[in-house]
Amino acid sequence: MLDNMKDIKIAIVGLGYVGLPLAVEFGKKYQTVGFDINANRISQLKAGHDTTMEVSDEELAEPKLISYTANVDELASCNVYIVTVPTPIDEHKQPDLTPLISASKMLAQVVAQGDIVIYESTVYPGATEDVCIPEIEKHSGLVFNQDFYGGYSPERINPGDKEHRVTNILKVTSGSTPEIANFIDDLYASIITAGTYKASSIQVAEAAKVIENTQRDLNIALINELAVIFNKLNIDTEEVLKAAGTKWNFLPFRPGLVGGHCIGVDPYYLTHKAQAIGYNPEVILAGRRINDSMGEYVVSQLVKAMLKAKLAVSGANVLIMGLTFKENCPDVRNTKVVDIISELEEYDINLEVYDPWVDAQEAKSEYGVELINKPKAGYYDAVIFAVAHNEFKVLSGADIRAMMKPEHIIYDLKYMLDPEIADIRL
Repeated sequence: MLDNMKDIKIAIVGLGYVGLPLAVEFGKKYQTVGFDINANRISQLKAGHDTTMEVSDEELAEPKLISYTANVDELASCNVYIVTVPTPIDEHKQPDLTPLISASKMLAQVVAQGDIVIYESTVYPGATEDVCIPEIEKHSGLVFNQDFYGGYSPERINPGDKEHRVTNILKVTSGSTPEIANFIDDLYASIITAGTYKASSIQVAEAAKVIENTQRDLNIALINELAVIFNKLNIDTEEVLKAAGTKWNFLPFRPGLVGGHCIGVDPYYLTHKAQAIGYNPEVILAGRRINDSMGEYVVSQLVKAMLKAKLAVSGANVLIMGLTFKENCPDVRNTKVVDIISELEEYDINLEVYDPWVDAQEAKSEYGVELINKPKAGYYDAVIFAVAHNEFKVLSGADIRAMMKPEHIIYDLKYMLDPEIADIRL
């Protein structure tokens, strides 16, 4: 175990939305090596630019104690390793721990006596000690809690959020022994101005993380189901939520698509573990079914509105505004807008997608979606505002109608347009 904070040299493994901001903050105070297997990503960071837009060029230039590499051998001089790789689900909605397992095997090449490995990736309770740590033991020959130690400190990054940053979000920490837990807590406390919360065990910290997003998922599922009910009753859902929101303890959730790499994914990690121990988590899975069905529901609403307006559906020109999983962010991972796209394609519709935040090549390679450079004038029979980018919020009714044919349908999925502009709202 390290005796002095001055001896710390930190490796951040995975430089995405979570790892890079963390590396930049640690790099202001400690010798830090940022590692990623993507050589292009490393080249971009060395050139001083973050394509995820989480860290500005100015912020990237600030830390003086950081270096970037795609060479695992350059991590050998480090003694604290923080793993921030993705934890997705597979096509069967089961946890895909491949990135974590690969990172753990890789670290086995460089972890040495007294080193500490901390995981930040979202997992189910027990994964760190039951899956990740054994990989290091197996491939290094070292013994856990004797030769090296572990910890878990769940990430709380909110992509695109410039207010809640890594340093001003309270950090949950944990360690594999009481002494290591104290050390890890002190380490994070040295850069986290919002403070830290030391959990009693690694499993408690893992469970806390996975229920944070499960709770949000269920709350949104409830509002989505209420929106479906109110639509059938011809009641404006937003008006209902505004009225209910006058009560001091009413939670201000809104209906919509639930994608991304957290809320739409994390509950499946918890349900996987629950089913593994013989318990069927009915409420959590019911919420997931509702949220996963919203893309299909949105299209059914649009098609009904077009038919009611006597607009031909087959051959119609439809524009989708936004592809990312959330507003003002270039991240398209697990975006549920693609559910709308695939559903619309079933109707033989001429579909165009516009998103000024998304790299066109990434959209094509990830989803086969060809982005347009800008919407056409007087061309569309229908438009769906699927993502509330700032660029879309500033559009006036005249701006939007200029894109449309004389008879058209405007669907505001995100409640960002004036009610009199939108023909449909979720």
